[in-house]
Amino acid sequence: MKLLRQEKNLSLAQLSQKTEISISYLNEIEKGKKYPKADKIFAMAEALDVSYDWLVSLKLNKKLGPLSEILQSNILSELPLDVFGIQPGNLLELISSAPSKLNAFISTLIEISRNYNLTVENFYFSVLRTYQEMHENYFSEIERAAESFREKFLENSGEVQLDQLKAYITEKCNYEIDEESLHSYPELTNFRSVLRKNKGNKSLLMLDGRLSDQQKIFVLSREVAYHYLNLGERSFTYAWQSVNSFDEILNNFKATYFAGALLLPEQKLVEDFQAFFKRKTWDSEEFLSIMFKNNSSPETFLHRLTSILPRHFDLKRIFFIKIVHKPHKNGDNNFQITKELHLSGLHNPHGTVTNEHYCRRWQSVNMNEELARQLAQNTYKNPLCSAQISSYSTTPNKYFCISVARPQYPNPEFNCSLTLGFQMDKSFRDTVSFWNDTNVPDVAVSQSCERCPILDCEVRSAEPVILRKKEKEVLIKNRLNELLNTK
Repeated sequence: MKLLRQEKNLSLAQLSQKTEISISYLNEIEKGKKYPKADKIFAMAEALDVSYDWLVSLKLNKKLGPLSEILQSNILSELPLDVFGIQPGNLLELISSAPSKLNAFISTLIEISRNYNLTVENFYFSVLRTYQEMHENYFSEIERAAESFREKFLENSGEVQLDQLKAYITEKCNYEIDEESLHSYPELTNFRSVLRKNKGNKSLLMLDGRLSDQQKIFVLSREVAYHYLNLGERSFTYAWQSVNSFDEILNNFKATYFAGALLLPEQKLVEDFQAFFKRKTWDSEEFLSIMFKNNSSPETFLHRLTSILPRHFDLKRIFFIKIVHKPHKNGDNNFQITKELHLSGLHNPHGTVTNEHYCRRWQSVNMNEELARQLAQNTYKNPLCSAQISSYSTTPNKYFCISVARPQYPNPEFNCSLTLGFQMDKSFRDTVSFWNDTNVPDVAVSQSCERCPILDCEVRSAEPVILRKKEKEVLIKNRLNELLNTK
C-alpha cells in the first residue's frame, strides 16, 4: 500500500481526504500495526485505482520481490532483534522503505558470511559479544541474584564449597550426580558435564570425575544458576554440540555470569584491586595470590575482571583473549583464539585474522611456548603469569597486557594462555600506579606476521605478504597520481 501510494504521488493527507480515513489510521496500516475492515479496503482500493483483490493479494509485485524473499525466509526468526530493542515491525518498515537496496545489502552480508564459513551459530555468538559490550559486560540483576543466593544458601561468606553446591543441586534441583560414567565415553571428552532430563524422576547430572574441585564448583554453579534464575531454553552439555536458538546461548551466558559472580563476589574484588592498583611496581605473584585466594581458575578470574574493572575503575577500553596452543614435536605450532571480548571497540589481537600467523611477540604466545617447555621438562608447578606493554609498530596504541598460562586441564595435549589487555589511555594511567614500571618490557608488536613491518623480527613465522601487497598498492596509487597531475 505504501509503495502504491508513493507511485501515485499521494501524501497520507491526500489519501486520507480521498478515503475519509484518518491519517493516523492509514499510517498504522502502512506500518502493519492495523488491519482494516473490508469497507476501508474498498475505499483505499478505489482511491489508489486498483481492485480490492489486488490490494489484499498475497503475491507482491516485482518491486516488492526482495521484501517477499525476506518474509518467506527464516531470517526474522533467526535474528535476535529483541536484544537490541528492535521490533520485527520496525525492521519491516525499514525494509519496505527501500526494499531493493536493503535486500541487496542483506544478501551481500549473507554472501560474505558464506565466504567466511560463518554459520547461524557464529552469528549468534557475535550478537552475544555485542550484547555484552553494549552493557560493558556488567549485569546488575545477575550480580544481585548471586549475592542473594550466597546469603540464603551458603553457610558462610567465604569461598564457595563443593559440598554446599552438591547439596543444593540434589535437594533443590532434584538432581542425581554421577561422577563416574561420563569419562568412560572417549567421544565425549570435550564435555565437562551432560544433563539427562528424566520425566517424573530425578534428572541425572553426569560430571567428569577427572575435573579439579575448582572446575566442578564452576560447573555446579552454572547448574544452580539455571534453577535459581529460572532460565528456560538451555544446552544440556557444558561444551556446545549444537545451537538451537539465541535464547539458548543467552541463557548459557547468564548462567556462566552468575557462576563468576557467585565465586568472585563483586565487593571483594573491588577491595582487592583498589589495593593492587596502588602498587608502584607490577607484581605477578601478588596478582596470582588474589586469584588463588578466591579459589578461581585463571579463565574465570580474568573474565570476571572484564565486568568489575570497567564498572568500578573506569577501565573501559579492555579486551580478553584466550589462545589455545597444541605443541607439535616437529615445531609446527598452532595458536588459535577460541574466546574473546572487546569493550569500547575492537582491539588487537582479535580472532578475525583468517589463516594468518599471530604475532609471536605477544607474551600470550611466548608464554604458551614457555609452558610447553616446562611441561616437556617436567618442571611445571603453577600457572605462569607476566605483564607486557604491547606497542603497535604502525599505530600510537599501547596496551598493558596481563597474561596467565596453564595446561588445558583435563585435556593435557592443549595449553592455553589468557590475556587481559588495557589500552593505556589517561584513565588507565590515572588508575593504575604501576603503568610506567620500567621492569615491564615494552615490546613492538603487530597483528600477524603477514601484516608486520618489523622486518628484522627474530620470531617471525611467515613472510609479510599482506604488508608488501599493501605497499605495492600505495606505490601504484602514488605513481598514478603523479602521472595524472603532471602538466
